[in-house]
Amino acid sequence: MKAQYFREMSPVELKDRLEELEKQLFDLHSQAVTEKLENSKAIINLKRDIARLKTVMREHQLQKKSS
Repeated sequence: MKAQYFREMSPVELKDRLEELEKQLFDLHSQAVTEKLENSKAIINLKRDIARLKTVMREHQLQKKSS
C-alpha cells in the first residue's frame, strides 16, 4: 500500500489498521514456521506496510504538536 492511502485515514482508522496488519504478520510467521507459506515475500511486504503506517501515525502526532 502507498503511504498516501494511510495519510487519508483518521488516527482511529490507522490504529485499527495497524492491529489488523500486525495480526496478519503473526499469521504469516505461523505459516512460515509450519512451512505452509506460499509467498515468502508477503512477510517482507507486510513489514513495509506496517512501517509506512507507523510513519504516517508519527507524522500525524508531530502535526498535532506543532499546531
